[in-house]
Amino acid sequence: MAGADIVLSPLESLSGPRSAILTFYYGDTRIAFQRLDRAGKRHAVLVRVNPDCTIKALAPKELSNTDVITAVKKRSRWIYKQITEFQQQQLHLTPRSFVSGETHYYLGKQYVLKVVEDLQQPQSVKLVRGTLQVTVNDKKSVDIKILLNDWYKQRAKDTFHRRVSELLHRTPWVSEPPVMRIQTMKTQWGSCSPHGRLTLNPHLVKAFRDGIDYVILHELCHIAEHNHSDRFYRLLTQVMPSWRSVKSRLDTNAHKYLSTL
Repeated sequence: MAGADIVLSPLESLSGPRSAILTFYYGDTRIAFQRLDRAGKRHAVLVRVNPDCTIKALAPKELSNTDVITAVKKRSRWIYKQITEFQQQQLHLTPRSFVSGETHYYLGKQYVLKVVEDLQQPQSVKLVRGTLQVTVNDKKSVDIKILLNDWYKQRAKDTFHRRVSELLHRTPWVSEPPVMRIQTMKTQWGSCSPHGRLTLNPHLVKAFRDGIDYVILHELCHIAEHNHSDRFYRLLTQVMPSWRSVKSRLDTNAHKYLSTL
């Protein structure tokens, strides 16, 4: 497929503003992406395709929207491939009913959901011999999804704090454990504020440990380099030499971990 003419969203002009929805064609496929400013002195345009098929392009402020589209179009084949793969993954997702027999992930492993009705026991969620057991007083009156999400959030909080503590020896620029919050996000595993506060997605606790460590180390590196410059990636490679393969595995399996939302 060859690229067609460059097309700008009617919401934006060629000269700005610097957060725009821009479009172009790859063959007959119209591809839209969000153009955002890229911090630092980097001149390259960084393109990201999220599991929900949204696309973001981080570009230097001085580049016009036309130049950004030209740069993104050079990655048309890769973008199209990523979108196609994510769409195929979504086709195989089965909506969750939160009933016995479903499989759910925790720390990279699959567990069979078992819902137990017991009037004598407090409502709870726990791992029991390879199953994720939810005990309720009345199956008809309890939202199993809420109980599971609460359990995941608590497990995420405990797991992330423990992993941060164990990983700090790799990041000497972080003198003490950073402030952390748990927040569900649709397209991000984590983020780091300018003041060094980490925000992590509770559904990350469903991923394998190296994937969790990668996200945490990525955000800890942002405390030293709050952008995606060459220095940032050198730092990330220093603390986790295998981060590229780990990230690829995490991206490939993201639909499994997010399908239980």
